[in-house]
Amino acid sequence: MIPRRRFLQAAAASTAALALPAAPALAATRPAEGTLTDLGPASVASPLGNGEFVGDVLYMGSRGLSPNVVGAWDLVQDRITAHFDIPTGVGVWAMCKHGTDVYVGTHSRSDLYKIDTLNGTTTKLAEYPDHFIWTMAAAPDGKVYMGMSEPGRVVEYDPATGTSRDLGQPAPGEAYVRSIQADDRHVYAGVGANAHLIAIDRRTGEKRELLPAELADRDWVSSMAGSDTHLAGGLNSTAELVVIEKANPANYKIVKASVPGEKYTVAVLIFDGWVYFAGRPSGTVYRYELASGRSEVLGVPFPEAQTVRILEHKGKVYGLQDSGVFVYDPATGAMDYLSHVQRGFRSAAEAPMSVHSDGRTVYVGGKSGADLHDLATGKVTRLPIPGEPKTMITVRGTTYLGVYTQGALYAHKAGQPEAKLLLRTGHNQDRPKDLAYDHVTGLIAMPTQPEPGHQNGALNVYDPRSGKLDTYRPVVDRQTIFSVTAYLGTLYCGTSTQEGLGSPPVTPTAKLAAFDLRTRKVRWEIEPLPGVAAITDLAHTPLAVYGITNTGVLFEYHLLRRKVTRTLKVSARGGDLYVAGLTAYTADADAVYRVDLRAWTVRKIVSGLAGDWFGGTPKLGIAPDRRALYTIKGRNLVSVAIRP
Repeated sequence: MIPRRRFLQAAAASTAALALPAAPALAATRPAEGTLTDLGPASVASPLGNGEFVGDVLYMGSRGLSPNVVGAWDLVQDRITAHFDIPTGVGVWAMCKHGTDVYVGTHSRSDLYKIDTLNGTTTKLAEYPDHFIWTMAAAPDGKVYMGMSEPGRVVEYDPATGTSRDLGQPAPGEAYVRSIQADDRHVYAGVGANAHLIAIDRRTGEKRELLPAELADRDWVSSMAGSDTHLAGGLNSTAELVVIEKANPANYKIVKASVPGEKYTVAVLIFDGWVYFAGRPSGTVYRYELASGRSEVLGVPFPEAQTVRILEHKGKVYGLQDSGVFVYDPATGAMDYLSHVQRGFRSAAEAPMSVHSDGRTVYVGGKSGADLHDLATGKVTRLPIPGEPKTMITVRGTTYLGVYTQGALYAHKAGQPEAKLLLRTGHNQDRPKDLAYDHVTGLIAMPTQPEPGHQNGALNVYDPRSGKLDTYRPVVDRQTIFSVTAYLGTLYCGTSTQEGLGSPPVTPTAKLAAFDLRTRKVRWEIEPLPGVAAITDLAHTPLAVYGITNTGVLFEYHLLRRKVTRTLKVSARGGDLYVAGLTAYTADADAVYRVDLRAWTVRKIVSGLAGDWFGGTPKLGIAPDRRALYTIKGRNLVSVAIRP
């Protein structure tokens, strides 16, 4: 291998030699580095988060928009007759009603609103320090109960006094209350990442576990419905339903969603002697009869869609999903699918999740798909995908998309109206973290994070020629591989100490590991920097692997010296990292940075982005010709001219 100094000198000399004759033309035609071009809203959508009926009007809350809205769909007029702005939070995850008032709870930040449907006003009632209000229910006396996540506690709001009361953690130490119901005596809280179903006495605060002992090893009670006599709770990640008699909790029934590969029970309704529930990832709707114990499949209104709420109105069952509303008529067995957008529901720029360019098109991942921006024409089209594209890569004209929540890999070719599902990883994995392609072996690597409450992320190695998938779990024990870069048959892996969400890290420091794609063995692993929680991205040159940490520190691991040789504080927090020649680029939510890998210096080339990324995770894409980066400013897609 070429010694480092000679390699750098040769690279610099050859770059200079190539650039000198064309420099005047480049200066005349190419914009200065850091020049921003606004390409318009990054991803436009109208995903639904929850809903409630008041009379003949279905009030539907959005998620991921800015601002979020509650749209009033008048079923008699069959159109959206009003929108109510919800100015804070990234989405409406929770809704409930009492009388003609609709209550709305927001996600990240946690605010409580009331919509007075009689006079058409929206009022902010309270705010809470929790990460989000995940679930809400109203008791018969009008008090509102909220299930909070991070920490997992229950809060009571009294509309009569305007005061809140903390009922504490139903299951101490658990971070998530994901489902809730209330009657005149109790509040019922579904908990994860270790499943509990807790009855809380509304007067005394006394807590009692209702979950059957045989379900104690499950992950979540993630959805719930109640009637006068029964509770029904949906369980993840086993796609089960537990139905419990309130008066005698020892009398219960466990129902399994029957479609192969089903993992989640995402919404539940008890109505007219039946328990209706929806599964994911298939998108199937099921029902279970309380009297007979029989269950049946009703159908798939929209393949692989998530149902966020199931409601009943005038004898029909309504299911709210990202892309629309299904309506099931028990009397006839008919299942219809209706578009809320066609009825006037507001579309707006959502907080995107990923960005990638194949050279002609920029893909921006969001909820239920990606917006495709044609760089030549400016035209934007929607690529529908069941789930959320978290990471993308283009190999030989095919763009591969890693999709949550299925831990799935899709493929898309330019001009095709749909993406093709290649695989689901299984192995209790749900969140793709990165993608890398190795030119020597022809393999694609996709690391995934485990489902909430589970240990050990996985590495999924896919051969696009044969379609074969091999999964390795764990590669680094009790950690998740967060980032990957491939070079000459070796996959370099940067990890995160976080396993499944809700599980406290058990290892103190993220690692860098080398995984041999031929032998499928880990050759070595090190801790490049002390106390780092995650290596958010990796890139390489022929002589070094470069990593950026969650704290915004760049490190250089020298492949010949087999050690970390340099570190540099670059940004406020780690994001994506690209190397072009001897220049590296990275970004946080507010700025784009250029790193000279020879001088080992950094300078900011763009600032003031205030990128509103979903979950706050900054993303960056690069053009294949290395002349532009792609990111967002606010919620607009922008290109950034670069000259590595």
